[in-house]
Amino acid sequence: MTNKKPQLLRKPAVDVQVAMLSILGFWLFYVIVTTLRSLMIELPVSQVELAKLRVIVTLFGIVATFGLYGLIRLFEKKRLSVRIASAFVGAVPCALLIGIINYEVLNLYDPASLFNDQKALEEFQKLSPLALIMDVASSRYFFLVAWASLYLAISYAGEVRFAERRAARFAQAAQQAELRSLRYQVNPHFLFNTLNSLSSLVLRNRPQEADEMIMNLSTFYRTSLSGDPLDDVTLSEEVELQRLYLAIEKVRFPERLQIDIAIAEHLMDACVPGLILQPLVENAIKYGVSRSSRPVTVSIRAHEENGCLSISIADNGDPLLADIDPETSNGIGLANVRDRLDTRFGGNAKLTTMSKAEGGFEAVLTIPLTRSQIQIEQLSARADA
Repeated sequence: MTNKKPQLLRKPAVDVQVAMLSILGFWLFYVIVTTLRSLMIELPVSQVELAKLRVIVTLFGIVATFGLYGLIRLFEKKRLSVRIASAFVGAVPCALLIGIINYEVLNLYDPASLFNDQKALEEFQKLSPLALIMDVASSRYFFLVAWASLYLAISYAGEVRFAERRAARFAQAAQQAELRSLRYQVNPHFLFNTLNSLSSLVLRNRPQEADEMIMNLSTFYRTSLSGDPLDDVTLSEEVELQRLYLAIEKVRFPERLQIDIAIAEHLMDACVPGLILQPLVENAIKYGVSRSSRPVTVSIRAHEENGCLSISIADNGDPLLADIDPETSNGIGLANVRDRLDTRFGGNAKLTTMSKAEGGFEAVLTIPLTRSQIQIEQLSARADA
């Protein structure tokens, strides 16, 4: 599984093509509505000639609206209130321009050929040019404001989506940083404990065991540090790392530490966070094996239940004293595991622990059972075979 770094996103703007389509759509709607209105109220004019005038004025209207779009774009990086104000103010000269063009086109076209009724023509000629211009401009103003509102709504919706994506990227980056931090806590903590053990072997003049521990430690770190801290590993890889760790501890406790790992083969390719078992196995050594004077078995078990993978780390050491609690002890331990589970899986994973009355301690890790795509393909191929 590869985790890509979040990429920076640019602030979105409504594409010119989208803006142009919205302008054309609005004016097409205007042409359809005004044409139907003209036909329904049976104006005393030639519908064919009026339609020609309407097309000419509409073309100028499209140009004026596109100019309004350019004006709004100038304020694109301003607050929404400023953009709204620019749209409302900018629509005024655009509406006046459309009103003037409408009047000029009508007069250039010769109104006499437009009106079928002489009386209607005379009444039209009595109207003040300013009144005609303002009448058209006022209706086109609200038309332009309606388009600008649609444009600003689309633009604002784009910004909201952008902000949501950016917030999601930042949240993902923060989650990945936290996961890395929690994962990186494990290695130094483990190294500190192992070096203490190695020092003890050297002081007791046990060079062969010290050399064996160094080799196992080298193998452990070469394996554990080779992958990305955010990548999951298979359960078999995780268990193999714990075998290496237990082999290191076996040098410290050759007589006391007994190891019992029993996991079904079909679960070995399940995905788990890397080194998620390390603190749990460490706890078993610290509170089970090191405090006991008799052989103690550290067991690792796993089973599938309701689509989840449950992994148990248990020991049968001596009963814990009242003042010893692995839950609140110093070090990273169980708190690290819980934090990693919460960051990685949210409420879909948990860690439960219990002290056994007869002695020992058990930690049960429950996570969603998942497999990588490669593993799924391999399982399918095996099933087909």
